Amino acid sequence: MSVMHRFQRMRRRRRWQQWRPFLWVLIVACLVEIALHVSQFHVPVPPIELDTPFYTSCQEPPETPPEYPRENAAIVMLARNEEVDKASRAVRSIERRFNRWFQYPIVFLNDEPWDEEFIHILNTSTSAPTSFEIVPKEEWTFPSWMDTQAARASIQSQGKQGILYAGKETYHHMCRFFSGNFYKIEALKKYKWYWRLEPDVEFSCSITYDPFVEMARHKKVYGFTISLWEEQQTCPTLFRKVSDWKESQGIPNSDLWKAGVDASWVPWPFRSLMSWFSHRDSSGDRWNLCHYWSNFEIADLDFFRSHRYQSLYQHLEKAGGFYYERWGDAAVHSLAVNMLAEPHQVHHFADIGYRHDWYYQCPANAPGGQLPESQALNKVQGSWAREISGGVGCRCECDGRQNRNHASYCLNKLKAPNTAHRPWSTWLESFIF
Repeated sequence: MSVMHRFQRMRRRRRWQQWRPFLWVLIVACLVEIALHVSQFHVPVPPIELDTPFYTSCQEPPETPPEYPRENAAIVMLARNEEVDKASRAVRSIERRFNRWFQYPIVFLNDEPWDEEFIHILNTSTSAPTSFEIVPKEEWTFPSWMDTQAARASIQSQGKQGILYAGKETYHHMCRFFSGNFYKIEALKKYKWYWRLEPDVEFSCSITYDPFVEMARHKKVYGFTISLWEEQQTCPTLFRKVSDWKESQGIPNSDLWKAGVDASWVPWPFRSLMSWFSHRDSSGDRWNLCHYWSNFEIADLDFFRSHRYQSLYQHLEKAGGFYYERWGDAAVHSLAVNMLAEPHQVHHFADIGYRHDWYYQCPANAPGGQLPESQALNKVQGSWAREISGGVGCRCECDGRQNRNHASYCLNKLKAPNTAHRPWSTWLESFIF
């Protein structure tokens, strides 16, 4: 090796030695900054469980009508005439498992006039009062300001891309309706609470208490059974629009909001570059896509009627994403609840056995809590699935040894603010997903 090469090598080594302390300081500073940023999204562990089942065994069903005051509530189903068989199965299921004892009115909604056959069959499927309403035309169409040709072209394009349900114009109308003004239509104005019921759902456990009364008593505003990931392609810009509105209103991060966000591990100032990607806010932090599956929800309608929710909806309406993308009402409701509600106001109905499509939740039956002597319950069924230690269900017919047939990641994430005992796997899965 020549003298010149040795000299150059020594100069490079000295230069590296001069820069090395600075680089170490920079690396440590980046790691500290990342740690501080991620810590802002830490969800504290409560000292006790803040959201437990209202009851963990069967209760003796009340006389009909109940002797104690009920809440101002209705069961609401959006259906079409051709779904008569599916609608009838769902109504018979909730009648058998709940409403035969509580007699809450059922409001049926349709964007078209009802067939007499549908009305007859559904009236014979329940003993509760019913009404059959038509959704106002202005609530089941494109916004007046929107270029309908461009919107329909977008819907057609989404369908060709294989985005779930995105090629169906009526599905976009439905998502906009349930995200926006369903709670303001004349048929529902008189009610404070609603229980959303979909055609072709099944209840596999008896519900022997009044969920509306318990929601009000415990000051809840939103209840759910199943939590899943949203389909990524349906709403690439939704989280950014919601988080931008949240920032403009000066709304702080609640623990529920933090539970739905995965903090970025990219250091400042490069983190903001991540905001160019879908499902990110302006700071580059990512929505984990977890949402409450809104085909079952029991909610306080005043939450949706509130000024803040209405303002958020109008912001989303003007963005056009209900048509230029396929923003779903489940995602909109979930982000709004996580942003505007407190953790103790959200309830997971862990004791309700529920199936929609192929997804289900199946509680185990509570040992010694099935009231075998109850004549009212024995009229519904005389046998039930095995009782399992820790079970909370009432006469569930499904096998509680498999509580659900879908990943529990989103349920664990969204329940975290209320949960004192969290599975460690949720933390690990945050890095995987």
